[in-house]
Amino acid sequence: MLVHQLLSEARKRLTTIRIDALLIDAARALSGRPGELVVVCDSDGKVAGVITKADVVRQITHCEGAACRMVAASAMTRDVVSCHSDEPLSGVWSRMRQHGLRHIPVVDDRSRPIGVIDARDALQALLGSAASEVELLRDYVMSVGYQ
Repeated sequence: MLVHQLLSEARKRLTTIRIDALLIDAARALSGRPGELVVVCDSDGKVAGVITKADVVRQITHCEGAACRMVAASAMTRDVVSCHSDEPLSGVWSRMRQHGLRHIPVVDDRSRPIGVIDARDALQALLGSAASEVELLRDYVMSVGYQ
């Protein structure tokens, strides 16, 4: 199974902001979407970093007063672990586990975001695929359909 098979759902989770956006813009983006990750893009639309809800909460404590003028880039993770749509989902899942990630951006060949894979969706797809393989192997061993 390849990542592109989850792209329709991954596109729904994609939320982006510009690198010069304010932290409050990241908070608004996170509050209005189902995902827990905002992809921060540079002026060329390439991934520059990611911001999670936890990042916003951690940084907002440094704001004073009701008007927080902190830029989102100050809260983002710059070393982004991402994947491509033509990668095997099992490899992406392994990378997510290795880095302790619940979400991973999907990027095109120019490092522009095209979606966000959620760990729950990835695991569900992998388990479904494994169940299908087990059923096919069982049918083969039991000679179902072969007389």
